[in-house]
Amino acid sequence: MPAEVETQPALHQAISDTHLTRSRQSAPLDLARLERLVLTGFMGAGKSTVGRQLAARLGWDFVDLDELIESRAGLTVPAIFSQYGESHFRKLESQALAAALGRRNILLALGGGAPEILTNRLLIEQTPATATIFLDAPFSTLFDRCMLQALNTPAAGTQPAELRPLLADPATAEARFMARRPIYRRLARLAVDTSSLSTGEAVDAILSALRPRSSSRT
Repeated sequence: MPAEVETQPALHQAISDTHLTRSRQSAPLDLARLERLVLTGFMGAGKSTVGRQLAARLGWDFVDLDELIESRAGLTVPAIFSQYGESHFRKLESQALAAALGRRNILLALGGGAPEILTNRLLIEQTPATATIFLDAPFSTLFDRCMLQALNTPAAGTQPAELRPLLADPATAEARFMARRPIYRRLARLAVDTSSLSTGEAVDAILSALRPRSSSRT
């Protein structure tokens, strides 16, 4: 069972009214019926930072899919692309995704390109008790976040150019964002506009959506 989470109803409802969009094709989210949450979105959307904090609030495990791929392959994502190509990486990605979705009480952050692959979408959509949340923001906001992150990366750490090669070509990055955004929206049960939200506020908004007011009635 997920851990009990304290809420601030007025604040959460104000945030959700402004920043949340629910799919018209799906029933309201009910945390009591969910065993897995999947975060999707473009680079800079906050999937890892929001995911870790949300998982901690829920008492669930957090898994970053790219990190899982790296641990299983013994190589970094850029090294896999460089040595074996994208098709091999996507195969490893689907295998890691299937393994992660076999777990319960898990918060899974996808890589930005994972939803483009039909196999991955089917794995997510056909896994029971699983809901996908799209962390959205305008491209300019996402790009600025990535640049700030790159500038703040310690010199001794992993080079940001390796992690985010699209930063070198903003036009290509924006084109890829525009192509992926409709896919993120179709896959998601809930979209959260994070453009003006802190990490904590984004987590509060998601928790509010996972606890509909009607579910609190006794």
